[in-house]
Amino acid sequence: MKFKEWLKDLRYEVIQGSLDVEVEEVIYDSRKAREGAVFICMKGTKVDSHEFIPSVAEAGVKVLVVERKVPVPDGVTAVLVHNAREALALLSAARFDYPAKKMVTIGVTGTKGKTTTTHMIKTILESCGKKVGMIGTTGIVIGQTVTPTKNTTPESYELHEAFRNMSDAGCEYMVMEVSSQAFKMHRVDGITFDYGLFTNISPDHIGPDEHDDFEEYLSYKSRIFQCSKTGIMNRDDSHWAEVIKDASCDLYSFSMDKEGTDFKAENIHYVSQPDFVGLEFDVKGRFELSVRVNIPGRFNVANALAAVSVLSFFDLPKERICRGLEHLSVNGRMEIVYTSERCTVIVDYAHNAISMESLLTTLRDYKPKRLVCVFGCGGNRSRDRRYSMGESAGRLADFTIITADNSRFEKTEDIIADIRGSIEKTGGNFIEIPDRREAIEYSITHAEPGDMIAIIGKGHEDYQEINGVRHHFSDREEVLRVAESLSK
Repeated sequence: MKFKEWLKDLRYEVIQGSLDVEVEEVIYDSRKAREGAVFICMKGTKVDSHEFIPSVAEAGVKVLVVERKVPVPDGVTAVLVHNAREALALLSAARFDYPAKKMVTIGVTGTKGKTTTTHMIKTILESCGKKVGMIGTTGIVIGQTVTPTKNTTPESYELHEAFRNMSDAGCEYMVMEVSSQAFKMHRVDGITFDYGLFTNISPDHIGPDEHDDFEEYLSYKSRIFQCSKTGIMNRDDSHWAEVIKDASCDLYSFSMDKEGTDFKAENIHYVSQPDFVGLEFDVKGRFELSVRVNIPGRFNVANALAAVSVLSFFDLPKERICRGLEHLSVNGRMEIVYTSERCTVIVDYAHNAISMESLLTTLRDYKPKRLVCVFGCGGNRSRDRRYSMGESAGRLADFTIITADNSRFEKTEDIIADIRGSIEKTGGNFIEIPDRREAIEYSITHAEPGDMIAIIGKGHEDYQEINGVRHHFSDREEVLRVAESLSK
């Protein structure tokens, strides 16, 4: 492939050499330098890869993409671009032959609900016999193959490589979580989603290495409606007008509370039975059906309504949509792992006060005999999170078991002490069991009939990080282990 054939979407200036060079790969890691590769030079916070130009040229690289005019070895082609990260995204799409365009693409963004909503969309499409690829917090999913990722939205090269693998595997649809960092770091530049979905927004990811303030965070999140053909917005979000003000796509809205939206949830009922804990509601508007969702919580009405809103644009059997929602499972997101006459046990990823407050308030709607909360906090993170989560548990749970999370390089007992102080101020009932395995077992074996137990903080994670070492550990596996012992 000639390099010039990869440049059709890129603004650039040739500063040396010919564009007729044969190329076959795009790299941004100098350690992967070889003949036939295009090396993207980027200036990061710690490393400026322009400094590696001599070494990559020596390794055989004949094409460079640079952000500033720098000395270039003889015989090497160099093009100057305004933004190397944008160039990486556009060149990666070209290198893999624009695989996203070969599928129906659905991008989901928002502060909360991205993971659950993408899983709902995937599950429903699969229940209709469609093959779906998915990218998000739980990794890159193609069929039964799950590839872990470092970020919710991977780097642009990894994204387009995943799209290509999905397309080659026969996927008709691709659904992915799109983080605000993905927009800020140009990971999704050049992608036009067929459908862009906005779940909600609240202050989060604000601080060093993330966003300067809420305004910046909102601005990046809102970009979903500038890179989609059809946009679907949560009209219940208080910031909805700001989010859509620069939208350039066809817009639709959904709501649980507002009249006049395209999709509306009505007749919402909470269901708590020994074999089913979840929700029932009717979808009204442009698309009508009655659904049961086997995940608790009013906010999951919003997630399910969002999913149905997107899927209404496809020609899918309504009974299959209903079946998908009634039988879905989202690993570590309000996941009902065990339910019986004794108790219901839920595993959830809530790891900040906002999510914890929402989860515990939601479970209160099911009127459990006792609401029991098992949680800890991560080490080497803001201590304010411990105080606020402890305060929420003290107010909203009938009984709390404070335990370990990912202690990292801190002592578990120091983290627990911080949580303890904030719970004590509320007068809430609690005990401390530092070993998370023992804490989970205690919560179930000491349950009273009708209890709901929320084990939160780790969700889908399958490890505990202690002193820099990750040890296998799964909340879900521990719950099932205890449940099995009780059945013997």
